[in-house]
Amino acid sequence: MFRDKASKEAKAAAASSVKAVAAPFRADGELDMRGLGRVLWQKKAKILGFTVIVAVLTAAVVNILTPRYRSEARILLDARENVFLRAEADKNGDRSALDPEAVTSQLQLVLSRDLAREVIKKQNLTKVPEFDPAIRGISPLKVVLGLFGIGRDPAAMTPEERTLETYYNRLNAYAVEKSRVIAIDFSSANPDLAARVANSIAEIYLNMQQAAKQEQTRAASQWLAGEIATMRAKVADAENKVERYRAKSNLFAGSNNSSLPSQQLTEVNSQIAAARGRKADLEARAQQLRELLRSGNPIESSDIANSDAMRRLVEQRVALRAQLAEQSSTLLEKHPRIKELKAQIAELDREIRAEGERLVRQLDYDARVAGTRLETLTASLDQVKQIASRTNEQDLELRALEREAKTDRDLLESYLAKYREAAARDNINAAPPEARIISRASPAIKPDFPKKVPMVLIAAFAAFGLSTGFVVIGALLGPSSEISYPPYAPSASSAQPLSAVPAALHSPRIRSATSAPARNMEQVAQKLRQKGEAGRRLAVAGTNRNVGTTYTAVALARILARDSGVVLVDLAFNAPNLSVISTNPQAPGMAELLRGAASFADVITCDQFSSVHLVCAGNVGKDGPALAASPSLATSIEALARSYEYVVLDIGAVPETAIEPFALLAPRAVLVATDPAGAVARQAFDRLESAGFVEVSVLPSGIRAAAA
Repeated sequence: MFRDKASKEAKAAAASSVKAVAAPFRADGELDMRGLGRVLWQKKAKILGFTVIVAVLTAAVVNILTPRYRSEARILLDARENVFLRAEADKNGDRSALDPEAVTSQLQLVLSRDLAREVIKKQNLTKVPEFDPAIRGISPLKVVLGLFGIGRDPAAMTPEERTLETYYNRLNAYAVEKSRVIAIDFSSANPDLAARVANSIAEIYLNMQQAAKQEQTRAASQWLAGEIATMRAKVADAENKVERYRAKSNLFAGSNNSSLPSQQLTEVNSQIAAARGRKADLEARAQQLRELLRSGNPIESSDIANSDAMRRLVEQRVALRAQLAEQSSTLLEKHPRIKELKAQIAELDREIRAEGERLVRQLDYDARVAGTRLETLTASLDQVKQIASRTNEQDLELRALEREAKTDRDLLESYLAKYREAAARDNINAAPPEARIISRASPAIKPDFPKKVPMVLIAAFAAFGLSTGFVVIGALLGPSSEISYPPYAPSASSAQPLSAVPAALHSPRIRSATSAPARNMEQVAQKLRQKGEAGRRLAVAGTNRNVGTTYTAVALARILARDSGVVLVDLAFNAPNLSVISTNPQAPGMAELLRGAASFADVITCDQFSSVHLVCAGNVGKDGPALAASPSLATSIEALARSYEYVVLDIGAVPETAIEPFALLAPRAVLVATDPAGAVARQAFDRLESAGFVEVSVLPSGIRAAAA
């Protein structure tokens, strides 16, 4: 009952202390948004006042500024040349394809100084005071800035330079994304002038592009005219060389533009082939007729059929055979008429054979004549070959001269065709610009600058943010009042009442300068920091139960956590108390981790009142000694030591714990004793040293400090 009443009083004190916070920080050092909001609310008058003043000044300034009107013209890059008026060499190409680099190049032409000078001259901008400030007088401020090298001195610039500078400040030309359109924006205090200048830029751009193409065509015509005159003389000279060499070498050309020896050689070859064929034909016919006469068979040959005498003899024999057949039907074989007919038929056979022999002799004669002609033609062929071989080298040189003359002649004809085409294109003005205006600029109705409402709003928001930022920075960096923190609540199993716990152990920031335990714990923490790597692990033990071991471990961990990462591990398996300050008291602890039932992500929780991370004992049950002797314990502590700068172990009371395994986990120890000079403390100290702890510090318990 006493414990419950004390707990309620502690909670009430904690709530009252939180309400009294005047600084934008929580007890654990993190930013307190509610406290920051209260600071901003206290300074609301200054913030809003500064914002209103800036908004009013901005509104006054934008009303004083001279308004500017912006007009826009747009140009589409498009090849509009008629295909019938296009040059022959370009008819097969795609003239409509424009890559991004070509669009960028045309954009640079729009921004060129030559085009700007033409626009200035056409619109007479040098006489407009808006574009030449020197007309109204040069500002002394600009002169002074020019002397210091900040900007150019208008007095040292020509009127054209001053106008160009203002012109480019008012011009904005850009390529519309994913298109072949160039937008031209121009701003001026006169909306009509802005529209006229934008349209003039587009028109002069088109004129310059067309003039460039016409100049290119005209230059090509002039160059071709000079080349044609040169080539004509060269072609005439080459053709004269060919004719002179042909007459000198007697290499006259026949039909098909071939030389006479070549034609003769071809004709003689043809005649030889014909004579050889005729000779072979006559010899074959004579041999065939001779074989027929020798065999005694009926003579049937084309030569016999073509002979008139042979044809008459054959007809007579046929007639006599017909009479013989007719008479044999009525007369006997010994009849004189039959004998007469047979004698006449035999005589006709002899005449036919004689005629065949004569034809054979005639064919042999003709064959000999053909052979003689063949020999004559062969001799002529040899003579022609000799002539052709003598003129071969000359013919080669003649062909080289003819090729050179033909090349020059073809080049001359090509130049003539291109010259006629270029002259025609220049005469009919067939060189339109590869762009067109798709949107002409018109005078603007509303000014483009200044945007009064947006500028006032932006200035107001900027002033509000700036003033708010200054207030926040002042709250974060300025002095603040003392902060109270909620106390540390012991476990239900502790026999010590909550009111007896010293204030030095309740807070993560130790404020008491007169408390001996607080001063001693600060010294211990300072020594650990000085030890460096050797002081990163610390074990906290007590001479007996309820001496304040857990309170001391929590206080040391909170002191170290001011500037380092700290994890506090509850290894007092006989009397675990650490879960009462955890943000998740029901979370698994070291017992579940060693059994393999949980991971590090499951067992690590946070201290409710500081940045210390906690690993509670968990559900130990009756396995306390076994867990303390587990080989996995050293591995787990080693893993925590690699993740945190300091590892603090609460190992409980020395008489109730087998402390030898813990000496391997943390070589330095803090012994909490009710009577540091008593025999019980000495025994506990000796046991810690004998267990292997290399350095042991003794701290008085919180109970004794409170009694003092």
